[in-house]
Amino acid sequence: MKDTKKIATGYYNPDECVLSDFREIIDQKLTISSVPNAAEIINNIPIYKINELHKVFESNELKSELMAEWAWVLRESSGAIVLQGAYQDTSAVDEATELYEDIIASEKLNSGGGADHFATAGANDRIWNSLQKLCESSPDVFFRYFANVPIQTACEAWLGPNYQMTAQVNLVHPGGDAQKAHRDYHLGFQTAEISCSYPSHVHELSPALTLQGAIAHCDMPVESGPTKLLPFSQTYLPGYAAWRREDFREVFEGHYVQLSLSKGDALFFSPALFHAAGSNISTNIHRMANLLQVSSAFGRAMETIDRTKMCKLTYPTATNHFDKKTLSFSEIKAAIAATAEGYPFPTNLDNDPPKGGLAPETQQAFFIRALENKMDKVEFENQLTAMANRKKT
Repeated sequence: MKDTKKIATGYYNPDECVLSDFREIIDQKLTISSVPNAAEIINNIPIYKINELHKVFESNELKSELMAEWAWVLRESSGAIVLQGAYQDTSAVDEATELYEDIIASEKLNSGGGADHFATAGANDRIWNSLQKLCESSPDVFFRYFANVPIQTACEAWLGPNYQMTAQVNLVHPGGDAQKAHRDYHLGFQTAEISCSYPSHVHELSPALTLQGAIAHCDMPVESGPTKLLPFSQTYLPGYAAWRREDFREVFEGHYVQLSLSKGDALFFSPALFHAAGSNISTNIHRMANLLQVSSAFGRAMETIDRTKMCKLTYPTATNHFDKKTLSFSEIKAAIAATAEGYPFPTNLDNDPPKGGLAPETQQAFFIRALENKMDKVEFENQLTAMANRKKT
């Protein structure tokens, strides 16, 4: 992997990202000898035919070798794998599709549609927390749907055991526009300014905390707009700083690949891979995918903290210091950082939708905004309670 010059300050700056380095990285080629368990390579993406890997899944040694191969592809090589026929029996997929269509119809009737990541609100149909909603609709369908060893194996290959599953359904109708190239959760869901406030080593380690996946709920020929992928782009270390630059996006548009998927196939890729949903230029394909966002077991704090209560207790003190200038603004922000939640996830995205296509407001940001706007104590507490309630399922 080519190591782009580190920034002297220890932070990645979009203005200092080097396009020629990026081009050199994405010009690599994946050879079949590097992925011995793959059936073939299409556009630098290895295709694994699950019906040919039964013996591999039955052997702990062979399965470990397969997982190491998948992890290598995701981290150091092209960054994406396709599990062809992940569902040998697609009956659970079909049953889940019917339930998801009912959920979409019900939610549109009640709310008229919600916000989305990296796409105009209402441009497609989205089910936030499709994991729990499927379970609530039919525990049996849910259980059979996720009783899938190849999918579990892919998750453990990247994250290890005890991972945390979440999912969101995306339904793109004929005529649905493509997304712009982006990277994903965690840093990809931050603004450019916030993303670049994290030191460079966090940019490099963050992708190991999440695995992106998609289960095809219908056949997806290229004209239906399956995900556009830029192989090897996840290995460009400053990519979370670079992906919003138009010149990088232009390179993406000139070099991305798309793979046709069949119902029951699964695609997994690094969250750091440059990617985007494609345009659905078909006339009759309603492209439905269940987007898996799987998190490391280690993405949790040691103790449970009632930060809403702490914010309410400290707000009068913070207001006093802010108004009388007995503490500097930097000192006040340091205290707020120890008090309030600085990260907007996890949340209930139906009630607490992303703002600006990225993320909801955090407790810390609200706390600072309240001070600057001289919000009174009662209003602060009411809004803080409402913020906490919006996060609940």
